[in-house]
Amino acid sequence: MLEQSTPRVYTSRGRVDGENWAAVAVAVNDRMAVLRIGQQQLAELSGLSVSTLRLVQHGASRRVQNKTLTAIARALDWPDDHLIRVLVGNRVPDIPGHANDQEILAGIGRIEQQLADLSRRLAAVEELVTVGTANR
Repeated sequence: MLEQSTPRVYTSRGRVDGENWAAVAVAVNDRMAVLRIGQQQLAELSGLSVSTLRLVQHGASRRVQNKTLTAIARALDWPDDHLIRVLVGNRVPDIPGHANDQEILAGIGRIEQQLADLSRRLAAVEELVTVGTANR
């Protein structure tokens, strides 16, 4: 009995219709940039060769096996089937604990607002202390 949660991807070599290797390349390259790791470090983390990673990073039409995509996904701190889902075009769910760019920017905006409020409140306290000291 096959588990239905992970899309089936053929492990044979050669191009298969419906697979988007360019999307896999973009996902891997973007994640490497976010994590600030290079090919050599990813190769060590995934247990793969740099040449295999290079093929994936360039969206080469040559197929790699599911276990290779799984190893890369694990090394990039993604769920095992993340890159397989990207490959076959399934919507990849947001990963718990990993904020997207919009959430990060919104958080920064809230922090900036809180800093501005604190700055105003501190200026008011400073003024009260200065006035109180001058009236003595």
